[in-house]
Amino acid sequence: MSSGYFMVYDRSNFMGNQYFMRRGEYSDYQRMFGWNDCVRSCRMIPMHHGSYRMRLYNRMDFGGQMMELMDDCPNTMDRFHMSDFMSCNVMDGHWLMYEHPNYRGRMMYMRPGEYRNFRDWGWGMNSKIGSVRRIMDGI
Repeated sequence: MSSGYFMVYDRSNFMGNQYFMRRGEYSDYQRMFGWNDCVRSCRMIPMHHGSYRMRLYNRMDFGGQMMELMDDCPNTMDRFHMSDFMSCNVMDGHWLMYEHPNYRGRMMYMRPGEYRNFRDWGWGMNSKIGSVRRIMDGI
């Protein structure tokens, strides 16, 4: 990769496991990520210069309790006393959600838009979010 940030997917049409890639060389990505196959799709993440804002809800269709983020959150349980989120509205910026605290585990790229149902995120029934990070220069 010559510049910028990308999400690569192990299935076509931006589906399946996602991996965040930044500028650099990846001589053995299969062993690095534990893949047995190849990259099936790839999406460039546009650089965002401005504010970051996201709302997480504990019910589908933006219902229930709402939590707002404008910065990184290394542990949703510590900050909000919960990690089960069912819908999300990304108002500004591009974000990465991780299934475990401290930006570990599977990740999900969230671009600006409304995500009314956790199934829209592609994680299935287990929609636990352990940490959330803004995609910025130097991440």
